[in-house]
Amino acid sequence: MSAEIIAIVVSAVGVVVALGAALFAGFTWILRRMDERIDGLDVKLTARIDTVEEKLGARIDTVEEKLGARIDTLTGEVTGVKIAIARLEGPPRHLVPAHH
Repeated sequence: MSAEIIAIVVSAVGVVVALGAALFAGFTWILRRMDERIDGLDVKLTARIDTVEEKLGARIDTVEEKLGARIDTLTGEVTGVKIAIARLEGPPRHLVPAHH
């Protein structure tokens, strides 16, 4: 082998190694940057989910209170209707004459 061929092979290997190192460094940089962005989004998303959860919990609590009050009112009204129907029907007859 001549010196020129050895120099070409060595320079080709050097170029391949340099390109490989550059690609590796580039992918490492991209992955690190993506991880940082995902971590930032994770923090923002967690905070947003927490606020939505608090708002939804408060809203459910108010709906539960209103519904409980309405059910209590409805129970009183149903009791009143039952009493009114019982008054319309009158007292039950105790002595029913038998017809022969």
